[in-house]
Amino acid sequence: MGVDFLMNIMQKIISGIMIAGLLLINGCGGGSGDSEPVTATGPEWTPGVYESEDNFKDQCENPRSGMDINGEVFPDQAGSVLHENHWLRSWSDNTYLWYIELPDIDPASESNPVDYFDLLVTPQTTASGNDKDNYHFYMDSAEYQQRIQSGSSMSYGIDWGLTSPTVPRGLYINYIEPGSPAADLALALTRGVQVIEIDGVDVETENTQTGIDTLNAGLFPSSEGETHTFLIKDVGSLTTREITIEATSVTYDPVPMVDNFSTNTGNVGYLLFHDHNFVSENKLYETITQLANNNISDLILDLRYNGGGFLYIASQLSYMIAGSSATNGQTFEQMRFNDKHTQRDPVTGNLIAPTPFYSRISQYSDTYAEGTALPQLNLSRVYILSTSGTCSASEAIINGLRGIDVDVILIGDTTCGKPYGFYATDNCGTTYFTIQFDGINQKGVGGYSDGLSPMNTMATVGEVIPGCSVADDLTVPLGGLQDPLISAALNYRATESCPPPVVKSKISGAKVHSLENKAGLMLPGLLNKKIYLQPYKKPYPE
Repeated sequence: MGVDFLMNIMQKIISGIMIAGLLLINGCGGGSGDSEPVTATGPEWTPGVYESEDNFKDQCENPRSGMDINGEVFPDQAGSVLHENHWLRSWSDNTYLWYIELPDIDPASESNPVDYFDLLVTPQTTASGNDKDNYHFYMDSAEYQQRIQSGSSMSYGIDWGLTSPTVPRGLYINYIEPGSPAADLALALTRGVQVIEIDGVDVETENTQTGIDTLNAGLFPSSEGETHTFLIKDVGSLTTREITIEATSVTYDPVPMVDNFSTNTGNVGYLLFHDHNFVSENKLYETITQLANNNISDLILDLRYNGGGFLYIASQLSYMIAGSSATNGQTFEQMRFNDKHTQRDPVTGNLIAPTPFYSRISQYSDTYAEGTALPQLNLSRVYILSTSGTCSASEAIINGLRGIDVDVILIGDTTCGKPYGFYATDNCGTTYFTIQFDGINQKGVGGYSDGLSPMNTMATVGEVIPGCSVADDLTVPLGGLQDPLISAALNYRATESCPPPVVKSKISGAKVHSLENKAGLMLPGLLNKKIYLQPYKKPYPE
C-alpha cells in the first residue's frame, strides 16, 4: 500500500469523514442485553435481502447538531433506531471478514443499536476453542477522536491488569503514567498493587449487574474531577488501605522508557513502547536516533502492554529496526478482505495493495518535516517482550519482521492473537469496529488467531516461535535488570537458553491481562478496547 493511499485514508478520519460520537456501555463492554423490540417506524426486514448500507447511513434516532472537534459539520439526519440497525446489518454483510457466518437477525428485535451490533459477530471458535472474534466493539466517538489525535483520555493514569472479567477476579496495577493522578506521591501507589474493592463493591466476587456497573464506573471514569474510592493491598502487605483518586484528562507517553544495557558483547538497547498512535511517531524517531547514537548491537523491544494502533506506525518502527537493506521493496503487511472484495478495498474503493516498510516521517508529525528519513538500527535480530496484552499492530511487528528473515526472539507470554484489522466507522454518534481484513507478511504468513508463543510455552500455545516463556512479575519494577523478562532476554542473548517455564503469574496465581487491550491493527482506526468486568457472558442468539 502506497504512502499516498495510507495518508489519504487517515486524512479522512482527521477531516471528519469518518466522524465519531456517543458511546453506550452497560456491563460487559456493549449493551445490557435488556433491549425490547423496536416499535418505531422505519425500513422493513426481508430475510436474506440486504440493501446498500448507503441507504441507511447517518439516519439517526437522535441526530447530532453542530460540529465535531475538527470543525466538521455532523452528517446526521432524522431517522430511527430501525435505520441505524439496518445500516449495521448491511454494513456488516458487506464488509465483515466472516460475513457468511453471521445470522440474519431482524433489525426490529433490538431497540438499542449497540445491542444489535453485539449480535453481528461470528459464533465460530479458533482451533484452541477461543472465540474467533474477540475484537467486536464500539466506543465514544469524541473519545476516539481525542485519543488518536492527542494520546489523551479521561483516566487516573493506571494501566490495569485483570486476571478475568468474570468471578473470581484479580485486579492489579500494571503501570502508572508519570505525572498522572495515580502518580501522586501521597497515594503511594506502585506497580503490583491489588485492588480489593471499588466504591465498596468487592472486585473478586461481585456478580450483580448493579455491582458490576459500579466497578466499571470506578475503573473507567468519564468526567473531569470524578472521584472513586479504592480499597487496596500494597505489594507484600497483608493489610488493606483506602485511597480516593480523582480522574483527569491524562496524556500518555507512548515511549515512557528507553535505556542502554552495557554487556561484554556490546550495548543492548531497551525501548518500552505503549501505543501506536499519532503521538508515538515523533517519540519513536527520537528514541531510535538515540539508540543508534549509542551504537547498540541488539534491541529489547518491550511490547508487553501494547495492544496496537496505527499500522503505519508499526511499519515505521519495523523499518527503523531492520534498516533499508533488509526492507527495500519488501511487504510489511498485505491486507485481505472478504470474498466480495478481492480487488478493491470496500471502504476506500482503492485497489488493494501491500503496505510497505515505511522509511520516512509521515505528514502527521507536528515536529519533523514530512518525508524526513527515519533513523536505522540495521539489526538482524530483535528481542520482543510480550504478554497476552501484546496485540494487533504489535503482533504485526513480529510477523512483519519475521517475513523478511529478521530473527525475532519472543520473551514472555503468548500474544493476544489478532492478525485482523478494521476501519473505525461512525454512524449516528457511535464509532463501530468490526473485523474487515486479515494481514499476512512478505512470506504470506498470518492467521495466528491463537497468538504467537515462545517456544517453551506450557499454557496457552499459539504459533510457536523462538524465545522463552517467562511470567510478568508485577512485584518488581518495570524495565530494570531485575525485571524477569529483561533478564531472560539478556540471558538468552548470551547463552541461547531459557529459565524454567512457568504457567502462572507470580503475583496473582493467574495470567494477568491488560484491561487496556488496544484492539488496533487497523488502518486507519485506533482504539483502546476496554475489557469491562461482567457477571456473565452474553449468549449468542439462537
